[in-house]
Amino acid sequence: MAGTMTEKILHAHLVEGKLAPGNEVGIRIDQTLTQDATGTMAHLQFEALGLSRARTKLSVSYIDHNTVQVGFENADDHRYLQDVARKYGIRLSRAGNGICHQVHLERFGAPGKTLLGSDSHTPTGGALGMFAVGAGGLDVALAMGGEPFYLATPRVIGIRLMGKLPPRVAAKDVILEVLRLFSTKGNVGLVFEYFGEGVAGLSVPQRGTITNMGAECGVTTSLFPSDVVTRDFLRSQGRVDDWVELSADPEAEYERVVTIDLSSLEPLAAAPHSPGNVEPVRELKGLAVDQVCIGSCTNGSYRDIATAASILKGKTIHERVSLIVAPGSRQVLAKLAHDGYLADLVASGARIDECACGFCIGNSKSPASGARSLRTSNRNFKGRSGTVDAEVYLVSCETAAASAITGVITDPRDLYTTAPAVAMPKRFPVDDGMIIDPADLETATSLSIRRGPNIGDPPAGSPWPEDLAGSVIIKVGDMVTTDHIMPAGQRMKYRSNIARYADFVFEPLDPGFPERARTARDLGRHGIIVAGLSYGQGSSREHAAMCPMYLGIRVVIAKSIERIHAANLVNFGILPAIFADESDYDSIESGDTIEVRGIRSLVDEGKEYLVLHNATRNRDIPVKFMLSERERMILLAGGALNLVRERQRAGR
Repeated sequence: MAGTMTEKILHAHLVEGKLAPGNEVGIRIDQTLTQDATGTMAHLQFEALGLSRARTKLSVSYIDHNTVQVGFENADDHRYLQDVARKYGIRLSRAGNGICHQVHLERFGAPGKTLLGSDSHTPTGGALGMFAVGAGGLDVALAMGGEPFYLATPRVIGIRLMGKLPPRVAAKDVILEVLRLFSTKGNVGLVFEYFGEGVAGLSVPQRGTITNMGAECGVTTSLFPSDVVTRDFLRSQGRVDDWVELSADPEAEYERVVTIDLSSLEPLAAAPHSPGNVEPVRELKGLAVDQVCIGSCTNGSYRDIATAASILKGKTIHERVSLIVAPGSRQVLAKLAHDGYLADLVASGARIDECACGFCIGNSKSPASGARSLRTSNRNFKGRSGTVDAEVYLVSCETAAASAITGVITDPRDLYTTAPAVAMPKRFPVDDGMIIDPADLETATSLSIRRGPNIGDPPAGSPWPEDLAGSVIIKVGDMVTTDHIMPAGQRMKYRSNIARYADFVFEPLDPGFPERARTARDLGRHGIIVAGLSYGQGSSREHAAMCPMYLGIRVVIAKSIERIHAANLVNFGILPAIFADESDYDSIESGDTIEVRGIRSLVDEGKEYLVLHNATRNRDIPVKFMLSERERMILLAGGALNLVRERQRAGR
């Protein structure tokens, strides 16, 4: 039977279940990645499993998010991660070596493998033909322990690329066009597979830009075929032996096929405050620009930065503009320096930032009040930059560099008549000196792990109650992201201290939430969150479920919930419920009392619907929840970690 790439890889890694759209299956995970914002808790959870060694073929811990070390917290976490990696058989990429997704493409990714990462942009690995999925840290910890990763068998959308990109139009414009077509919501359970004659004209870094931002559509992952372009990239990294040819069969059946003619594309931008708010750059021309940031895991490759440098060469940035450039990896930085591009950037007035996430997650380089910032990163949620009233536009490196010169949003086709010619190097300067190998098993047994005062144990949930007696602690609207639920930036340094980090749940929307939730919890009331469409979109950070659990939240009722966040809610014993009728959203308000008699039995019996009784308004509200048997067991146990511990005690 002809198969898609998704079907081929999943079939080769199938451990449990049957591959059929919507069916839950368990797959074997070959590789995992974590980063320091989510990885500290993931490794604390791995330690709680009581294993002596990671059981994956490869696990890599990256330090790339919280590299700004003001206070002891981040440095303590980095020391902990290094100790854990040495002891448990995990490779560690040190701070300064680069952003996890860029480095993983360079040094570890391989076609046909499965990759699970505690970062929502893990699908970047699909540029190499991997089935690469973002998940919560607990799912990654379990995969490191040899457990399968469970997901609903995805439906596959084929995206046929035809033609060739015109000069000054970039891969970023391709994925922005995909976002324009598919939007940021309604794509849960989908995989995008790219094919067609246009694929051959895209380098692996260009493909990585596209698979990276597929996460903004909410899809499970995105894949490109592994072809001669893939082979040449792996050869340039000294890893040609990792290459295998992999593509969908010509007769493969997709749920539907969307065709994009690359030759018809033009420079695009995602306007504030959503990656899906896509407009042609020509319609934004002339808007004043205060800041330009080039880099991130989306556009931090050699080709990206060298292209920007080619545009900036011999020019000086506009007096109003602050230009920040953050190469995606140390390898990229070294190659830029060798080829003279770094000097061109410095001469133009660019500020060279370290090879880290930096400006993308809002922990540094925040724009001025009310400023307009053009960025080559992947998200422009309100306040994510660290400045609440800033306007952030997502653009290509070409548009960013052109606008830095003129001081206004500029279509790069208007600035120069010939496209900068940046070829992919035949050989990169490979240097793995900043990647620490783990200790051998004999040495590892004697190693101790240092934990700073900000590092605490993972919180344990309690088993589900027989009856729900709850209070609506907050009601929020549509498109609430994990940044809204658990702010990043300066607050992220508390990620290892849940009791402290929980003080900031919903801080951007309602700073009074934690106190109300604690009060309800202490009174024996179960906390409830009510939300609109696409609740929990954005980052995979499990703290957006873990901290609410710590505060006593038991149920989230929404019009829709994004895939990773819904899985995280279940993992921490919170029921993700969907309004059976979206209009019922209007019949429930913050402070309402909600009751369900026998809710534990209803979940245990496999019911998919239940009726919430709003005692405040004397109204019944039907909701649905599609949980597998495994998810019901997790929920009833009060969380996945509780369930694993129960099984260990029972010797299973």
